[in-house]
Amino acid sequence: MAEITAALVKELRDRTGAGMMDCKRALAENGGDVEASIDWLRTKGLAAAAKKAGRVAAEGLVGVATDGTRGAMVEVNSETDFVAKNEQFQSFVRDVTNVALAGNITDADVLGAAAYPAGGTVTEALTQNIATIGENQSLRRSAIMSVKSGVVTAYVHNAAAPGMGKIGVLVALESTAGADVLEPLGKQLAMHVAAANPLALNGDDLDADLIARERAIAEEKAAQSGKPADIAAKMVDGGIAKFRKENALLSQLFVMDGKTPVAEVVAAAGKDVGATITLKGFTRFQLGEGIEKEESDFAAEVAAVAGV
Repeated sequence: MAEITAALVKELRDRTGAGMMDCKRALAENGGDVEASIDWLRTKGLAAAAKKAGRVAAEGLVGVATDGTRGAMVEVNSETDFVAKNEQFQSFVRDVTNVALAGNITDADVLGAAAYPAGGTVTEALTQNIATIGENQSLRRSAIMSVKSGVVTAYVHNAAAPGMGKIGVLVALESTAGADVLEPLGKQLAMHVAAANPLALNGDDLDADLIARERAIAEEKAAQSGKPADIAAKMVDGGIAKFRKENALLSQLFVMDGKTPVAEVVAAAGKDVGATITLKGFTRFQLGEGIEKEESDFAAEVAAVAGV
């Protein structure tokens, strides 16, 4: 058997764009024959997947799954919204979300290495999807929520299929109250989170750097107002207090009535059933948030193809 040298691996990688470990494996499977290895990678869909890997994938689906006191959420990206309607892609998102739930997996790399229901690993199944669907796809992130007693409820906005859509939310309610009480409350709270996009559960939990930036903006506005220093300081403190209130879930006004703070909604629900209900936390995924999308000029693309 031919020696699998670094130079051979590099040559195969340069010619196919496949991953280094995939190239090494291909060469090992084919006795160091580069041409045979290229064909081997193509039959496995690995070369085709690698060529698509540079494309921006900011569409796709957020998947959610719950099981009583536990819930999982994943984001799987694709290049176009059309793929979100593809049954094969939807099936993959559903399966991966269930894998995350079963294994309590919060790390995308760990999830990628986990066993896929149909065989192989999640990453291998994703690679096969890329090859057959024809678009770059990526497993971006995963989240798990759990409570000792109570429920974790889920909601998806702009659902493309049951349990998957453009925005996914998990809400954790801890209580001895029954699921018949907690599930509807959790669903309403999850819908609120989807709409209001709180940044933290409590005002004190807001990111310190975010508060510092807001304070700097408030101080600049106060300085420009020409007010005396003591009044300006109160303006800044008032502005920060307002920012904390409007961006923390428990102090936000419930979207269902527009007037009751979420904390009071939860407390009232507990009082009605004679049991304490605690909103322990939430997780919200919005598809593609934070991914820099490529802006395309359709007219320019058509002109380029036409040679204009």
